[in-house]
Amino acid sequence: MVFVSMSRPSLQRRQARGLLAKHGIARLSELRAAGVTAATISRMEKAGEVVRLARGLYQLPDADLDVHHSLAEAAKRVPKGVVCLTSALAFHGLTDQLPRRIWLAIGTKDWLPKADRPPLRIVRFAPALLTDSVETYVIEGVPVRIFAIAKTIADCFRHRRTVGVSVAIEGLQEALRQRKTTPAEIARHAERGGIGTVVRPYLEALTANG
Repeated sequence: MVFVSMSRPSLQRRQARGLLAKHGIARLSELRAAGVTAATISRMEKAGEVVRLARGLYQLPDADLDVHHSLAEAAKRVPKGVVCLTSALAFHGLTDQLPRRIWLAIGTKDWLPKADRPPLRIVRFAPALLTDSVETYVIEGVPVRIFAIAKTIADCFRHRRTVGVSVAIEGLQEALRQRKTTPAEIARHAERGGIGTVVRPYLEALTANG
């Protein structure tokens, strides 16, 4: 009886497909750590076995794309980042705006990513604000860190000159209307962010009318 062993390139292809099927999106460094060479990935890309999403970022061609696919890409590109501001509002269903860039919060001393895709808008947060009220959602097999609703609204007011006051107010109105958080929770996060006096009049006006 003759046993035919699987060739190294074929084994690497199988390992790559298995890793991508399990995790949805993988970085080249993750594939290489699993024993798949860059040359094998390049050959797989040319053969249409994998799709290059961005530099060093890959996915299977038949992968089911979630409506929040770009957030999964961003999380792979910047693992320490947290989806914030307008992008977090959109994820939580609190704005009709569809930001062209993914808003990501990183630390004050973190490396500034230079991602070509998806386009990113980076905002630096102080350590205490970066780790507060972070929720993790799995999108296409990728853990994506996103700020919770009350924290996101407070952050939008804190960065109102960047995202626009109208966006912050819209998020606040929708969160209260949909009862996705409470005025007390929003006020608590506003105080933590040093903008309690800014948010309080809006909260009082909306709750008085409600």
